[in-house]
Amino acid sequence: MKHSYIFMILFFGLFSAQKLKVVDSENGKPISHARVILSNQIVYTNEDGFAPVAEDVKDFEISASGYQKKKVSNFNSLIKLIPAYKKIEEIKIVSIDIRKLLKDVSKNYHKRYYNEPSLYDAIYKERRVDNNKLYFLAIAETKLWSKSNQYNYKDGIRKNYDDILQMQLNNVKYLKNITADSILVTNTNDFSHEHMGNYFLNFELNRTLNHVTSINSKYSGKIISEEGDEQLITFKIKSGAGIELKGEFKYNKADKVITYFEVHYLQTDYPPIRRKTPEGVEYDYQLGDASLIFDFYKKDGVYLPALTRLEGDKFSAFYLGKKHERRFSREIIYNTFEKSNNEGLTQKVDFSKSIWENVPVKEDKEDAILLSAEEQAFLNEK
Repeated sequence: MKHSYIFMILFFGLFSAQKLKVVDSENGKPISHARVILSNQIVYTNEDGFAPVAEDVKDFEISASGYQKKKVSNFNSLIKLIPAYKKIEEIKIVSIDIRKLLKDVSKNYHKRYYNEPSLYDAIYKERRVDNNKLYFLAIAETKLWSKSNQYNYKDGIRKNYDDILQMQLNNVKYLKNITADSILVTNTNDFSHEHMGNYFLNFELNRTLNHVTSINSKYSGKIISEEGDEQLITFKIKSGAGIELKGEFKYNKADKVITYFEVHYLQTDYPPIRRKTPEGVEYDYQLGDASLIFDFYKKDGVYLPALTRLEGDKFSAFYLGKKHERRFSREIIYNTFEKSNNEGLTQKVDFSKSIWENVPVKEDKEDAILLSAEEQAFLNEK
């Protein structure tokens, strides 16, 4: 996608709005991507640990991977979370069969997670970084419709994507791209089966299980902490094909669901690949590590998505004597949920082209976007 554009900048009173900061209780460092469950919506902290929360809110919950949950009765501008370790007899590590556990969750996914038509107000965010410098940022308010809150393989293979997930692009709050460089950018807008699958935990569970069950695979899982019915489990996998994964997930042993799943694909040791630019110039392309994150919460007795996040870390190329090292991320925060029907959205994104080429639908809603210092500095650059 070759563009050189700047849309903006709509502040919508962000800097006058109240915000809270979430930090580690032991070292005071900000905690990014901490989930805040309010009475009417869900928000997350940004890269600096800040979340947009009104001063008059009461009785909300904050949680983050690797930390104990905290219930807050009244607004406080600074929230400290306690690390989750030292919960099983002073860090007693307990081995667990992740193959058996993942198979059970995957097999019963449709029973344990909400599987009816759903409509969400969501924040969609993309970031791209070249040589440690942010060069692309897009944040938009969207509506998401899902028929069953899970990936349907038959529809995916047939590219019936509208029967799986639909998106309505609402207010494009921030959109800036300062480069037209085509290196590391594919020359197609084809929306793949895998691209759609990355929105759904059941797709990633099946993919992870394929690595676990492959011939000559090696894997391990360990419970490293426990809080109530929720266990924090780390895992390592080396498939028979030599693909390495590591990660962690939270497992609710009473409801038998995974409430948080994070997996990292370790790819930086793979040999470089020869590629060509659209102009036919060859260069060396090096795969980087990639990760996916899925977060769920329980509302009215059912489990709903709160966040999905895809990251590609340090994909690099050597082109015309210069190294390009890039990272990208795509994040969706499901702010609100309501039951829907099978009809879907009347105005929806055409996934066969770039999301940002679709015409947004103006629809005002409560702002849930808070920029990080890096993002604000990028947007302010002339």
